[in-house]
Amino acid sequence: MRIGIYYHKNKVPEDRVRTLEAMLEQAGVFVRTFLDADEIGEVDRLIVLGGDGAMLRAARRASLLGIPLAGINYGTLGFLAEFERGEEEQAVKLVLDPSCNRVERTMLQAEILGVSRHCLNEIAFMRPISPKAEDGVIRIGVTVDGSPAGEFTADGLILATPTGSTAYSLSAGGSILTPECGALLLTPVNAFSLRSRPIVLSDKSELLFTFPDGAIVHGDGEFLGELKGGDTAAVKKSSRHAVFLSEGKQDFFRRLTEKIN
Repeated sequence: MRIGIYYHKNKVPEDRVRTLEAMLEQAGVFVRTFLDADEIGEVDRLIVLGGDGAMLRAARRASLLGIPLAGINYGTLGFLAEFERGEEEQAVKLVLDPSCNRVERTMLQAEILGVSRHCLNEIAFMRPISPKAEDGVIRIGVTVDGSPAGEFTADGLILATPTGSTAYSLSAGGSILTPECGALLLTPVNAFSLRSRPIVLSDKSELLFTFPDGAIVHGDGEFLGELKGGDTAAVKKSSRHAVFLSEGKQDFFRRLTEKIN
């Protein structure tokens, strides 16, 4: 078995990485270490050390290559990590278990400015920052499966997967979907409308967003582009899945309760 280690060098002490390498080598497996998510490859499973940002970068790359992963949290909350710092032994035991639980997490595919993007957490459309945006809001038209679903006036609009719903819906006062749930969550941000609560959509839905005044687009917390007035963006469920190794499905709500309390 070949095990990869991807870590955030500014958050993870080198001695913790070396300790993890030694544990894996003592178990008789080949170990590769990565500092750049784009270099991840030629491994059977991946351990990620860092915060949620590192987990998202690793998951996008791993989903392309079909590599399952497990995270050790070295960030703040670490919603995506299975383990906390100091639990390296548990992480090694999990990734070396060929029959451990695997959770396939839905991803999004967005067509933005002619470029296809794949995201695990969310696609967010936010108001443009310019002198023209004096009212501080954005207008967003939404079409679901070819049928107009209305226009929102808000600070922004977030389309989240079940994975992304945890952090984003908590901050926006919305709902939390379990990772295995076959749904997407559309959440207006500070909407100036009666239809300001989150909307649960099927993960089979295809959405088209129109922007009369333009918008800034973020995916998994990273800048994806700036749309001009009249531009559109199409989003649907990706054909890719991010596969997370887990000690058990029942641990999701236990870990969530621990992190938010």
